[in-house]
Amino acid sequence: MNTIVKATTKGQITIPMAWRKRFNTDRFLIDVKDSHLEIKPFDINKIAQEEYTVFDAIRDNNGKGIKAKDLLKIIKKTL
Repeated sequence: MNTIVKATTKGQITIPMAWRKRFNTDRFLIDVKDSHLEIKPFDINKIAQEEYTVFDAIRDNNGKGIKAKDLLKIIKKTL
């Protein structure tokens, strides 16, 4: 389904209600693909299920890793 939406003066767009109801999330991931935007539903809880170590040795935690679920807890606190 295609629809045309107009950006507000602040650059915001509204995702149609019918589309929002299709997904069990209130967060969306927006990517720039060549000359268009790609909007996908984003479920932060699904990421927590994929356990792996995320770190930047130079920047984070003196080179020690951090579990993805712990990182998500930190991110959720800032949202």
